[in-house]
Amino acid sequence: MAEQHRARLKLFFGASPGVGKTYSMLEAARRAKQDGQGVVVGIIETHGRAETAALLDGLDGLPRRLEELDLEAALTRKPDLILVDELAHTNAPGSRRRKRHQDVTDLLDAGINVIGAVNIQHLESLNDLVERVTGVVVRETIPDAFIKQADQIVNIDLAIEDLLERLESGKVYAPEKVGGALENFFKQPNLATLRELALREVAESLERGTTGQPRPREASALVSERGRVMVCMSSYPPHATALLRRGSRTAGRLNTDWFVVYVETPKEAADRIDAEAQRHLLSNIDLARELGAEVVRIKGTDPVHTILDFARSHGVGDIIIGRSHQPWWRQILGRSVPLRLVREANGIDLHIVSMQDGEHKGP
Repeated sequence: MAEQHRARLKLFFGASPGVGKTYSMLEAARRAKQDGQGVVVGIIETHGRAETAALLDGLDGLPRRLEELDLEAALTRKPDLILVDELAHTNAPGSRRRKRHQDVTDLLDAGINVIGAVNIQHLESLNDLVERVTGVVVRETIPDAFIKQADQIVNIDLAIEDLLERLESGKVYAPEKVGGALENFFKQPNLATLRELALREVAESLERGTTGQPRPREASALVSERGRVMVCMSSYPPHATALLRRGSRTAGRLNTDWFVVYVETPKEAADRIDAEAQRHLLSNIDLARELGAEVVRIKGTDPVHTILDFARSHGVGDIIIGRSHQPWWRQILGRSVPLRLVREANGIDLHIVSMQDGEHKGP
């Protein structure tokens, strides 16, 4: 039986709205159609941009369902290639999938090649950093693990001056929205930071060599030699999401696997922590899995010994932990988990993330 070819995912990546991702997607679609491929527009958001809308002429498109991508129609039609815009978008209630990137995963699993687009500020692991730098809370995010499965990432780069000129001339947003955009998200320092983050993300994707194929044995051996990343998580909820995002970024830069380890001590047994802490814990476990971590829950009486035993048996080279929330006198006596790890984690790099960096504190 002939082996079915894996569907391919190509992403157009940008630092902000208006750099030309959707325009570039449509140009790529038109080239694919000229080459004889069966191309369908799944969902494209033109935002009233006439130049972008003009490129839709001559391309087949699917009718929308609930103003969203009609996933069932796309799976039934099964084209060679489908275009799906704004992948971090949350679908309307009643849709088959909650998020648009999950629609794309279904399309890929069905053997349909996809071209999509996403902005850097929607990357889940950068959520806290983007908010801190720009002052803008980004509600729609996309898991890093989804980005990492792309076969090709194309960065659509545009000089800040050119982007602002496009904005002011009404080529990004309607005229009545331009003033607010310039006063908020489209400030020059914000755009410079986002552009740098986008360039760095694409460079790291090239280093990862994201082919979409399973990791070969040689690569697995290299990971073991270099060391995996491990994030320590407790049931103490404040700022845990930022700690997980830090772990995801660190693992991405090192091109290695990572774990999120939760040590369930007798005091933190499921029947002893309150309902709110349990809810936060489960939510953080879900986020860790979305970010691509392997989540491990271990029962142990001594969290430090349990953490180090796991780290040494699983080839961990870097441990990330938040600064202790315990009283100062316990820390002076050396009884906090981070201080004990400093003393006992021989041969392992320990990263203690401070509250002062604006991100979080941890166990």
